[in-house]
Amino acid sequence: MKLGTAKVLDRSVLLLATLGLAGNAYHVPSAGTWSAILGGRPYLLLVLLVIVGVFGAFMPFESWYRRSLLNRSVTIRRRILSSFGRVLEIGNQVDPPLDTGDLALHVWRRTRGIRHPFGGKLTRVATYRMATFPMNRSFSPAKGVGVVGMCWERDREIRFDAADAAEKIQSEEDYDRYVAEHGAEAVMHLTWRQFDHVKHRTALFAVPIRDGRNRFVGCVSVDASHGYKYLNRRELFEEMSNLGLAIGQDEFQCA
Repeated sequence: MKLGTAKVLDRSVLLLATLGLAGNAYHVPSAGTWSAILGGRPYLLLVLLVIVGVFGAFMPFESWYRRSLLNRSVTIRRRILSSFGRVLEIGNQVDPPLDTGDLALHVWRRTRGIRHPFGGKLTRVATYRMATFPMNRSFSPAKGVGVVGMCWERDREIRFDAADAAEKIQSEEDYDRYVAEHGAEAVMHLTWRQFDHVKHRTALFAVPIRDGRNRFVGCVSVDASHGYKYLNRRELFEEMSNLGLAIGQDEFQCA
């Protein structure tokens, strides 16, 4: 059950009980109908009154949902932190070592906006790293753009080593030359401005998040400044896939 469903249930019960009390007070649809309904059962009005009071004051379905969400939130946070800890263990094998806070795990969700009303875009909803630096840079890619956009387009895991492109592309002229030689996929279909914005992250990995109908709804990504060959391991993708499965089943409610 989602929060919206819980609110609708609360308001529906409250509305029906209120309509019952009002209908009896104003004899709608008729006094005879209410006499037949209440005949020998005068406690029904008291029941309706109690329902109005309880659902108006306490919203039981919504309250139950929020308690349930809190329990699920604790569980999914433990799962995320456990996965992040395992990713850090894998990252410890990178040589030369990564700086503290370099390795990052991100959760992305497919959303719609004014600029992408139909196809949508990917929005970063959570980031996990061991430091506040380097801070995330604004990035909300469309389908096929960036590693997460390519993950969306192909609906499968993506691994990308951007070290060569990042080393050779230092200006817009370098970018144009590199794309002409290697193709747009070599720069993840990013524009020059976008590539220059994110080229400090060269070891890039992403796996899909799917809903109960096996539809793409987002992805989990891991990135670092270097160390692609050390991070490109089955264990990393297994951890990311398991986390994506858990988030997908939870419908991003606690990510």
